Amino acid sequence: MILPIVAYGDPILRKECEDISKDYPNLEALLENMYETMYAAKGVGLAAPQIGLPIRLFLVDATPFSDDEDLSEAEQKQVSEFRKTFINATILEESGDEWAFNEGCLSIPDVREDVFRQSDIKIEYFDENFKKHTESYSGIIARIIQHEYDHIQGVLFTDKLSPLKKRLIKGKLTNISKGKTSIDYRMRYPNAKKKR
Repeated sequence: MILPIVAYGDPILRKECEDISKDYPNLEALLENMYETMYAAKGVGLAAPQIGLPIRLFLVDATPFSDDEDLSEAEQKQVSEFRKTFINATILEESGDEWAFNEGCLSIPDVREDVFRQSDIKIEYFDENFKKHTESYSGIIARIIQHEYDHIQGVLFTDKLSPLKKRLIKGKLTNISKGKTSIDYRMRYPNAKKKR
């Protein structure tokens, strides 16, 4: 089932999310719905708060980057096989040089900006079977994980922009929260005027 994605301005996107246990109700169906929602919106990641749930859960599917010519052959192969579910994740370490990448977000349609992040991460998480993992990632995979991890911390990529950039996109963000945007996936807008 395709779920509506919560738009910028909804307070849930600012919540620090809670851990869940392996007996979280209907987890398998939730994951299925989240993957379906992410693919319908052509996203490479989706976090639970983006569908209105304040829980520490996000998905990443980096495969759309497998034909990115800016990536090395090894990186292309790595992203072509990268599809993971992260539950109760904690980033243990961020290291390496900061690099800029043009990021967007399904909750903030039509806004893309260069965001600086460190290149390497070490993360601890549970997979969909509640098996614990500690893994290290770098490059574009680390970037997608960092972006989705920020969501479960109540942080948006626009928070990482310079004060000037923030001022320049303020009007756009207000319009998004009111539903003044043209996108081809379902969204829930916090400040949309109710139709009478």
